[in-house]
Amino acid sequence: MTLIDSHAHLYFADFENDLPDVIDRAKSEGVNKIINIGIDLETSKKSIELAETYESIVASVGIHPNEASSLANDYIDELIAYIKHPRVVAIGEIGLDYFRDHTPREKQLQILYEQLDLALDLNMPIIVHNRNAWTDMLNVLEDTRYKNKLRGVMHCYSGDSIVARRILDLGLYISFTGVITFKNWKAVDVLRSVPIDRLLLETDCPFMAPVPFRGKRCEPVYVKLICEKIASVLDVPFETIAETTTKNSMHLFGF
Repeated sequence: MTLIDSHAHLYFADFENDLPDVIDRAKSEGVNKIINIGIDLETSKKSIELAETYESIVASVGIHPNEASSLANDYIDELIAYIKHPRVVAIGEIGLDYFRDHTPREKQLQILYEQLDLALDLNMPIIVHNRNAWTDMLNVLEDTRYKNKLRGVMHCYSGDSIVARRILDLGLYISFTGVITFKNWKAVDVLRSVPIDRLLLETDCPFMAPVPFRGKRCEPVYVKLICEKIASVLDVPFETIAETTTKNSMHLFGF
């Protein structure tokens, strides 16, 4: 059995004292591939360095909307160089975040458009962040310049079933985090609306550790608990969810 954590942030200080143990724990439970996600130029570089150090890690590089306000005008050249690294499998995380007010919305949209154009030009999948910005996000993704031309995943999905249908109609995948194990999680209908051949697994570690580790540091090994929860909700064998989501990740990211 193989599991893939499609979204982790292992460069954060939370892991600086025991990262080799974190990776070994993941491997011991079948998590044999981890996609480490950059959120700015610095962490994108760190993601590549981790991917060069650990065979089980590959990198995604990009500019998170909350990190876009202080970008230099020539950031795109550095980002392109990172994207072309052989251990990089995606552009992300990119997107929109209207929950936090770190970056003006106009700037967020500008940086998103620029990175989507890169994804088209370089034929790379995208990893998309969206928080409280569904109207603008769907307007962007459904624009004729991008509609059904992009490959990627809407990570840490927080929308409803109607929005999920629109995301799926665009050809994108959807992933869920440990939030689905929380007692106050009420989006069972949303999860059930996503076909398993369009699902990915992710921890978004070190954030949102699943029950029974809620409130503690999250790490890639916990993707197994997320897989178990999805299998339970969908009444599908664990092995089926593990195998299908692994195939989905391999197909999308090309490893």
